[in-house]
Amino acid sequence: MHHLRRKALRARAKYGAARMPRRMKMKVSAAAFLALVVLAAGALFGDTAREDSLFERVAGHAKSEAYLGMLRAASPSIFYEKQEKSRLEYLLSFMFRAVPVYGYVTDAKDYATQQESEISYETIIAREASDENYVDEATGEVVTSGGGAAQLAAEEAPSEQETPEQEEPAKAAAPPAEGGASFVPNQTPAVTYAKEKLNDFDYLIQNFYVVDRTTTINSSQLNAADLLGRSMKLTHGADAPQILVYHTHSQERFADSAPGDAATSIVGVGEYLTKLLGDYGFHVLHHTGEYDVNTRDDAYAKAGPVIEQILKENPSIEVVIDLHRDGVAEGTRLVTDVQGKQTASIMFFNGLSRTTANGDISYLPNPYIQDNLAFSLQMQIAAQEYYPGFSRTIYLKGYRYNMHYCPKSLLVEVGAQTNTVQEAMNAMEPLADVIAKVISP
Repeated sequence: MHHLRRKALRARAKYGAARMPRRMKMKVSAAAFLALVVLAAGALFGDTAREDSLFERVAGHAKSEAYLGMLRAASPSIFYEKQEKSRLEYLLSFMFRAVPVYGYVTDAKDYATQQESEISYETIIAREASDENYVDEATGEVVTSGGGAAQLAAEEAPSEQETPEQEEPAKAAAPPAEGGASFVPNQTPAVTYAKEKLNDFDYLIQNFYVVDRTTTINSSQLNAADLLGRSMKLTHGADAPQILVYHTHSQERFADSAPGDAATSIVGVGEYLTKLLGDYGFHVLHHTGEYDVNTRDDAYAKAGPVIEQILKENPSIEVVIDLHRDGVAEGTRLVTDVQGKQTASIMFFNGLSRTTANGDISYLPNPYIQDNLAFSLQMQIAAQEYYPGFSRTIYLKGYRYNMHYCPKSLLVEVGAQTNTVQEAMNAMEPLADVIAKVISP
């Protein structure tokens, strides 16, 4: 017995570990291999949507462990260190080495993001107010935030190809034809989108969205089956107000807007949309309050309480539309052809109340984010099916943009400062038709 003990001690001193019976090694190896297969399969099928999936990280970790294992076998002295472990501890360490995913998960560090509460409410509101592209009145430069410029760069090429040479705009735009008489709503889709394609997250986000770097979104939030399954239909008739149109940025104007003439600003475009929707049989209120006369700072904060009060006084309103005009580089023309008419392109815009750096903004909640996303996606698909090229891809950013007052909220960008008033007016005709197609019972 004493002889065997001395032999065991010499073996431990030489190899740094207690020897394990062959049969026990086989059992442990089999169990470890089975566990690795199960974990790898789960990672493969449950996390492959991400480029930095757990499976890929585990595979890389396992590869590193395999290399280290071969090196240990070839040069054990490199890794030798005196250890004092029980047989159970050695057994557990051997199993964990055989299943490297355990080591990866237990070694992983928690990444603590900055809490949004560390940033003041006033700062968040100021950021929200300046989070859209706009043109600085003093310098004429386009002010962008996040990845806005990247989207414009991606869209400039197709816009220029689709836009013929434009004549010098007139000093004042002529009003559109009464009632949009020259516009005939398309009754048959020019293209259709298969449900199986829309249910593919990669296809959906690549063809229908631009996600600004200021925010993040995943496949659980952009689930086409869920978003398209939400009804955007109105639930009551036109005996009471159904739709509210307003403008957080009422001072936005176009290339040939007449100074001081609201009829040639985004407010005038909103008035035309109100009339067109009325022609479709809807009861529409057009609120023309001004919240950015001297500065855009706090425009959303100023408009919010008023919009909330309007909705409180008119509980029958089911659709809220905040109509804007985008800001682009001076060489960019957001124009398309709709039924032979030069028409400003539109863009649906969603806020997610989430920033990339700080995560969800707990004190700026929006209980209707999914409904907002459903509304814009249904509008986008209808626009692309009936009027291909009319709408730009949906833009997703952080913050909430007063879209938390109503489930069926839309923020629509109509053209840019380089468009004429007439082009913006023309855009209201297909827009009104798309709205009617989506919300009509």
